[in-house]
Amino acid sequence: MRSYEKSRELFERSQNVLAGGVSSEFRKYNSPHPLFYAKGEGSRIWDVDGNESIDFTLSQGPLILGHSHPRILKKINCHSQDGQLYAGQHLLELELAETLQRLIPCAERIRFSLSGSEASHAALRLARAYTGKQKFLRFEGHYHGWFDNVSFGVSGTAEELGERKSPNAVAWTQGLPERVAEEAFVLPWNDLELVEKLVKKHSGELAAIITEPVMCNSGCIPPEPGFLQGLRDLCDRHEILLIFDEVITGFRLGLGGAQAHFGVTPDLAIFGKAMASGYPISVLAGKRSVMQLIADGKVIHAGTMNAGNPSVAAAVATIEVLEHENVHLRLHALGRKLMSGLQDAAKEADQKLLVQGFGSMFHCGFVDRLKVTDFRGTLHYDKAKYGRFLARMQERGIRLIGRGLWYLSAAHTEEEIDIAIKMASESLLEEKD
Repeated sequence: MRSYEKSRELFERSQNVLAGGVSSEFRKYNSPHPLFYAKGEGSRIWDVDGNESIDFTLSQGPLILGHSHPRILKKINCHSQDGQLYAGQHLLELELAETLQRLIPCAERIRFSLSGSEASHAALRLARAYTGKQKFLRFEGHYHGWFDNVSFGVSGTAEELGERKSPNAVAWTQGLPERVAEEAFVLPWNDLELVEKLVKKHSGELAAIITEPVMCNSGCIPPEPGFLQGLRDLCDRHEILLIFDEVITGFRLGLGGAQAHFGVTPDLAIFGKAMASGYPISVLAGKRSVMQLIADGKVIHAGTMNAGNPSVAAAVATIEVLEHENVHLRLHALGRKLMSGLQDAAKEADQKLLVQGFGSMFHCGFVDRLKVTDFRGTLHYDKAKYGRFLARMQERGIRLIGRGLWYLSAAHTEEEIDIAIKMASESLLEEKD
């Protein structure tokens, strides 16, 4: 059994100064308590007790090249020596923007922020200003940041969600203004018929439809064939902006994001996470006609820390490696091997484990279904069973995310994929016993 005594002592100490002992809500959910980490290198991470793990968490996805990639660190150090933050323009920022414009289909104009939550907030503000309409449509289980107006419809039980055709806007947290729930319509994802009916009735109120092009945060669920194009067509017909939240899919599905992968171009898109290998930066990218409102100062977008040298340097270096070393081909191949291996291990152990998603990111969960297509389907996963599996994998040196999402990096090796499959097989067989 691994020891976590130093982490336990530090967690007890941290609760005296940090609310809940952590700086983000989801860091609390670890077994047997939040762990403290000392080092990350490549595909490996070490906690303060010296436990080494193969990391499939990758800081919730940003570390697409693995921990502490030397090329990224070199670029950051070089540009940080010239200055950390100018509160003004600099050449590397311009070069990054030009690269993104070349790679991302919708990126006719760009603005940089720090977090996905900020970029999501800016996108919705811009949509309201451009269309002159006030409301937006979002989908159950999708995550667009933690700000107030997107904190409805993120979660909920089947009872709380209510009737599928007219869901309740379930509050994700306490402390939300009562009227903010009125800003959005909420529907189950992947159901174009329901979207068509709502748009037909409320098109005069809808400024935007915002969606993860792959439902990454809840089940890593792909869009049904024609769904994204159906959203695009509806938005075109009814003068509604289509917003893709590509904070996760961006640079994981490919250099052009999900919009290039699926061949559907939104009006606005949000990027972050993998773009800068964990350094704080996000992008609002969009069509020139829409982004012109920001250019003219009619829609205010600001931020003291926007486009700081270290974050921009990290993004430039990350994209250089992704583009010039053909990372995605290998990344997806490794991911498919791991997904297939997990499915085979579950079958051998007589466990009903659903593995779905894409090579660079996918989801595992215990459920007696061949496919899950929306958030309501994820409510059938046996989360307690996955929690036991997670604990067994942790003891075997495999670090995973508690909600079932797996991320791969360019630093993972064929040997490590084989190890992960072997450890999963052992863990699944223990569940059978």
